[in-house]
Amino acid sequence: MTVAALSPARSRAAANPWLVAAVVVVPTFMEVLDTTIAVVALRYIVGGLSATVDDGEWVLTSYLAANAVILPITGWLSAHLGRRNYFLASIAIFTLSSLLCGMAGSLGQLILFRVIQGLAGGGLQPSSQGVLLDAFPPEKQGIAMTLFGFAALIAPVVGPTLGGWITDSYSWRWVFLINVPVGLLALAGCYALLRDPDYLVTQRAELRKQPFHFDSIGLSLLVIVMVSWEVMLSKGQEWDWLGDPFWRIQTLAIFLRWVSPRAASSSFALTSRSMPPALRCPACFSPCLGMMR
Repeated sequence: MTVAALSPARSRAAANPWLVAAVVVVPTFMEVLDTTIAVVALRYIVGGLSATVDDGEWVLTSYLAANAVILPITGWLSAHLGRRNYFLASIAIFTLSSLLCGMAGSLGQLILFRVIQGLAGGGLQPSSQGVLLDAFPPEKQGIAMTLFGFAALIAPVVGPTLGGWITDSYSWRWVFLINVPVGLLALAGCYALLRDPDYLVTQRAELRKQPFHFDSIGLSLLVIVMVSWEVMLSKGQEWDWLGDPFWRIQTLAIFLRWVSPRAASSSFALTSRSMPPALRCPACFSPCLGMMR
């Protein structure tokens, strides 16, 4: 049976859609919150780890760069691992890496754990959107997306205030450790309530019968582009933009100009080549790559 025939008849989640929405939005809120919650704690982080403020900024940059790298391949991973499995694994790894961030003994360790945290958290937003669309009937999908958008918009606004209060009242480590109990609750709730719809199970079975394709060149170019883009925007002012005497910004700009068009086409191949149409989500990454063309 074709994908087109399966999609209209796809089964809805057996659980109450509002319960599904509640447990799905929590990890999304947590992931977006972590993009800003550490900003106000940065001065305390570098002080506690005996580092400079300039080096400490990599705590923020590394998370955002890792997040940007994983977003475009979320659909490919979901298709091959199963959306439920990938979503649960992302929550588990994100929670574990948050614990490791709170226990880090040096700036290098913290940056490494933030990269892992960003890689795990990058798949939460697109996966949760897919879960919400399948959980609600078509006439209520607008409400589901509104709920998702509300969480995604409120989290970065709440982040600095919550991070400042936690840092002043307890310790900068609790900026990361606060994710652990929330993540465990979200993991338990998602494990109990989420199930892959029948059409996704069928599509995954069909993918297993096909030859395995992985665009390693496209992924490599994508990593180079997204990391260069994030580092250039984060460090541009500090390095004096195109006046950088060490040619760091100029080199990153050259990378972006030369690699971006290739990464854009290759990343589409990476995401779409082995995926059924219902799982493709170019909206997750095409705006980013379009800006680089």
